[in-house]
Amino acid sequence: MATQTPPAPAPPRPAPHAGGLGTPRYRRPFGAGREVTIHWLTFLVTAALVLAPVIPVLYQSIRNQPLYAAGGAFTLSNYVHLFTEADFGSIILDTLLFAVLTTVFALAVAVPMAVLLERTRFPAARLFGQVLRWPIYISPLVLAFGWIVVYGPAGFLTSAVREGLGWVPWNLYTLPGMAFVEAVAQVPVAFLFCANALAASDTSLENAARSVGAGPIRTLRSIVVPMLRPPMLYAGLLIFGTAVETLSIPLILGEPAGLTLFSSFLYEQGIDSVSPDYGLLGAASTFMLLTTIGLVAVQARLLGHAQRFVSVRGKASRSRLLDIGGWKWLGFAFVGVYVVFGALLPMAALILRAFTSLLTPLVNPFDLLTLDNFRLIFAYAPYTESIVNSITVAFIGAVAVTLLGTAVVLVARRSDFRFARLLETAAQSPHAVPGLIVGIGFFWAFAWMPGGDAVRGTLLALIIAFGVRALPSAYGAISPATMQLGAELDQAARVAGADWWRTVSRILIRLLVPAMLASFLLIWTQMIREYAPAMFLAGAESQVIGTTAIDLWTQGETGSVAALATLQIAVTALVAGLAGLLLKRKHDA
Repeated sequence: MATQTPPAPAPPRPAPHAGGLGTPRYRRPFGAGREVTIHWLTFLVTAALVLAPVIPVLYQSIRNQPLYAAGGAFTLSNYVHLFTEADFGSIILDTLLFAVLTTVFALAVAVPMAVLLERTRFPAARLFGQVLRWPIYISPLVLAFGWIVVYGPAGFLTSAVREGLGWVPWNLYTLPGMAFVEAVAQVPVAFLFCANALAASDTSLENAARSVGAGPIRTLRSIVVPMLRPPMLYAGLLIFGTAVETLSIPLILGEPAGLTLFSSFLYEQGIDSVSPDYGLLGAASTFMLLTTIGLVAVQARLLGHAQRFVSVRGKASRSRLLDIGGWKWLGFAFVGVYVVFGALLPMAALILRAFTSLLTPLVNPFDLLTLDNFRLIFAYAPYTESIVNSITVAFIGAVAVTLLGTAVVLVARRSDFRFARLLETAAQSPHAVPGLIVGIGFFWAFAWMPGGDAVRGTLLALIIAFGVRALPSAYGAISPATMQLGAELDQAARVAGADWWRTVSRILIRLLVPAMLASFLLIWTQMIREYAPAMFLAGAESQVIGTTAIDLWTQGETGSVAALATLQIAVTALVAGLAGLLLKRKHDA
């Protein structure tokens, strides 16, 4: 009878060590893995940042004393005062009319341009497409200054037209004039939504229409434009909400004309008031907050049936641009007028005004060249500090928000955290909170919390407030890139023994570097031009470019405002150019 030798026991597995083999072992504080700590820390930090400006606003609206004052009781009299004694009805109507006109003007310009550039044989379509995108890097406040320099009562073009015709067919200091200026600043947003939607869809439906005899114009009218309803709706609601909360246009165009809109009402009741009524300010802020949240909810509800407009299937057809014949030259004139007179001319005039002592068609501007406007900026320390502050806040804030946004995306999208969906919602919710409300809310939060006075009025306060405003942008920039990474990467690392944090830090974050760089550029651009929260939070030594520009404008220093705006444009263009080169190198690599 044959006997079998039992197999030799397997050698013991070597203990893991630095650079060695084997499954890594990780400390498990309180019996949980370190990923649990990271998940909860990310969730709590995000929730605290999002709720910090909201809760004080809601609480102040039902208190009869400022939050930082002792005593006080609950009351609804603030809302009664708001709707009965503060002339609030006319302010609401003017604000709604302003927002509606802004939305209509912006869509009326952006949608035809998107269709012309993306779906027709259009001369220099790629060049125009790039030019139409660049105003998105410019603050609406700066663009408004440019429009006043050209089209204001004493503007360069206004003076020339008045000299030639004896009258001027436009007036910026009216609700339609204000709405048109705001619409010009919002056209790039609507154009990007519509152009990207057209670029991502195939032309199978258009080809089918052409095959049954439909001409180019009918194809555009019956197929292309109706398919743009979702991006038009999304862009329209976004522009409407932005118009409701914007401060620059109502402040520099509405206030001189005696037109008070919602945002300027908050400004007048807060910063510009000798004895602010904090209860009234809280009630008005709550109303504005609920309005913007309602707009976001309506947007989500209306876009719930977007599947009806899906045109990209598994099999796409070759793109075929439509030839609209002689109509393309009419379209060329339409796009050219907007580009030249809506964007390029105001910016060129603003820059030229920065280098001249006076800008008028009656005198050759090259005879008035000077650097005095820049000398004033650099000779007065607070003005120079505002430039340094803006750059500092934008850089530190862009880095911090990009890192936080990356952590939020990874926890929400690539973990088993039980509150991942709630974390995602929290990260995206600040886009429903207007900048003024963020500033007011953090102003009260810092006054309310222990030790908050040490933060209020500092650059740290601005970084926090601006960062909350920018968090949805960081999430939106990084989340799509994360979803493109296959789950097998995580699974392979986990099979090899890596925990969640090691998988994220060694694999996913390294693959997300291009998206993080793009997020940094986006956040930098957003924060360098941000100023609304700073109206309530900035101290004497923490002013930013936007608040300083408004201060100079109220003093009548048009040349200095132009110089400051020119410096902001130059810094933004420099950073955008360097980031673009870096992103290109990363992509090529």
